[in-house]
Amino acid sequence: MSLDARDLAFLRRAVGLARLALARGDEPFGSVLVSSEGDVLFEDHNRVVAIDGTQHPEFAIARWAGSHLSPSERAVATVYTSGEHCPMCSAAHGWVGLGRIAYAASSAQLGAWRAAWGLPDGPVRALPIREVVPGAVVDGPAPELEDEVRALHEAFARRR
Repeated sequence: MSLDARDLAFLRRAVGLARLALARGDEPFGSVLVSSEGDVLFEDHNRVVAIDGTQHPEFAIARWAGSHLSPSERAVATVYTSGEHCPMCSAAHGWVGLGRIAYAASSAQLGAWRAAWGLPDGPVRALPIREVVPGAVVDGPAPELEDEVRALHEAFARRR
C-alpha cells in the first residue's frame, strides 16, 4: 500500500503536532490514531523533555488504544506519525495489536540528519518497525513532507 491524499492529510496533522511539541520546547514528534472510518480517535505529541524519555506520542496511542478500543477496532486503525516508531513504540504497537503505520520521515532519515548536524546517536538503536514487529503494515516515508520534518528537527537541534 502506498500513501494517498487522505494519508498525507493525516500525516500533515501529525507534523502539525510535532510543530506544537517544538513550540513547547520538546522534540518534534506528533502522532494521530485514525479509525477505519477516518475518524481521529486520539492524538498526542512528544513530552520527553517535559516529563521523561518514554513520553512518545506513539506509546501514548498504544496505551490509549489498549484501554479504549476492542482488538478488532485496533487491528483496522491507522497510526499516522511524523517520524517512524522507535523500538519501544514499535513494540507497544505490536503488543496492543494496532493496524497500519504511516510515517512522514524514517528513522534512517532522522539518523542521517542528526549525523550531518554533528549530533550523537540516541540512547536506543533506531530499528525499522518491521524488525521489531515483523508483520506490521508500514508505509512511509512521505517525500512531500521531508523538508518540513527536517526543518523541525534542525530547529530543535539548534536549541541544544
